[in-house]
Amino acid sequence: MTVGKILESKGSEIIALEDSSTVLEVAKLLGERRIGAIPIMHGNKLCGIISERDVVRGLAIRGGAVLADGVSSLMTKSVITCSIDDSIEQLMVMMTERRIRHVPVIKDGAVVGMISIGDVVKERMQETEQEAEALKAYISSA
Repeated sequence: MTVGKILESKGSEIIALEDSSTVLEVAKLLGERRIGAIPIMHGNKLCGIISERDVVRGLAIRGGAVLADGVSSLMTKSVITCSIDDSIEQLMVMMTERRIRHVPVIKDGAVVGMISIGDVVKERMQETEQEAEALKAYISSA
């Protein structure tokens, strides 16, 4: 199974903000859309990613004043991305090793979707259930 197949089943809607956004705008969008991270764009170019954890850390350090700051003050600028051709296994290893939960998907230099650890776990569970059913059918037919 590939990242592209996950996007086909879950959809590839991209919820992003411009790099001119504030931390308050990020917090509002995270809450409204019930998502854990948002890619930050400069036009069509990915320039960062910000997560709920980034916002919480900013609040812990600076208090409510951080909400007026530009998103660049908290976002991760070295974004770890994946390709639509990457396997779920590759993605699981990368997410585990890098300790990240959200990965933008890139195709031909453009962001075409976002994959979360929840998407990966859901897909792996479905694959495991299908394998178990296939084994049961094989054993009962023998």
